[in-house]
Amino acid sequence: MLNSTAPSFTLEESDEGRVLRLSGDWTVATINQLDAQLRAVSGDVPECLDVSALGRLDTSGAFLIDRTLREKGAAWPPRILGEHASVESLLEQVHAHAEPAPPAEKRDTGLLALLERTGKGSVDFIKETQASLAFLGETLVTVARLAVQPWKLRWTSIVSVMEEAGLNAMPIIAFLSFFVGLVIAFIGATLLSDFGLEVFTVQLIGFAVLREFGVVLTGIVLAGRTNSSFTAQIGSMKMRQEIDAMQTLGLKPMDVIVAPRVLAMLVMTPVLTFVATVSGIAGGMAVCWGTLDIAPAVFLEQMREAVTLDQFWVGMSKSPVFGLVVALIACRQGLQVGGSVQSLGKATTTSVVQAIFAIIVIDALFAIFYMEMGV
Repeated sequence: MLNSTAPSFTLEESDEGRVLRLSGDWTVATINQLDAQLRAVSGDVPECLDVSALGRLDTSGAFLIDRTLREKGAAWPPRILGEHASVESLLEQVHAHAEPAPPAEKRDTGLLALLERTGKGSVDFIKETQASLAFLGETLVTVARLAVQPWKLRWTSIVSVMEEAGLNAMPIIAFLSFFVGLVIAFIGATLLSDFGLEVFTVQLIGFAVLREFGVVLTGIVLAGRTNSSFTAQIGSMKMRQEIDAMQTLGLKPMDVIVAPRVLAMLVMTPVLTFVATVSGIAGGMAVCWGTLDIAPAVFLEQMREAVTLDQFWVGMSKSPVFGLVVALIACRQGLQVGGSVQSLGKATTTSVVQAIFAIIVIDALFAIFYMEMGV
């Protein structure tokens, strides 16, 4: 391996005029030292190049020399002082392909630019909603067709997804729900004790966990865990062209990829919601037992008397919808992945964000609906 000599330059006056004297090796391995220095030079326009002490030169070094001459407004072609085997040919080569860099785009921060970005964002949101609804319709048609023809269902894939997305997620959902129940009970006991009403902590836990926190926490955990997993799996299949191979073999991606995941989530999300609800109540019961001296039997009896069964079904009724939303968004974003790793990362991030956003919005719509229904 050849040793490299550090490159350098000087811009000085001589009998030949203003001379840019070059020395050392101007190659891709060394010129990074000179880029900022050449840009910082302020002075007269060089009229000629002295290459007497110039060592090795490649197209990267020639480009740097040519760019400096163009930025200084030097005449072309430059006068060459000294002898060098390749400097003239390399300078001509890079100069022939050089293009002036476009000026940096100045971002408009005025009112019109704000309105323009708002409009574009609104249009993109509408288009994304339309595409998601279209995918929902296609998925429902596929699931209905497979329900009529159950022998076409891929039961192995469904059971595998149920285990991966359901059973494996059960411990973390139960763990988090238990501590959420603890937090609700602590907050309720602290606030209600100021009014001498700490006995109503049981009702607070019952309504909060049964109606909202159990199912919402399950949906959010699935959006972060299962949703990203589905998108990454399908996106990787898309990048490796496995989906194209399926279509070549006459297999439909909606039947093979989407339907098993949707059916598995429709089955497992209510189960996970039930586990989250029981764990949340257990966490609240532990706090009531430890801080309010309410025994578990008394806790359960008060909850049975104060909290009606319809509150349980309010929470459970949301779970299939949340499971469907998580699976739909994950599958759709996975099928939109391109051939690059960047597109896979972007699709996974978009999938998780959309799923969490959709869960919160749908939960709010459910709350309004049940309020109007008087439930």
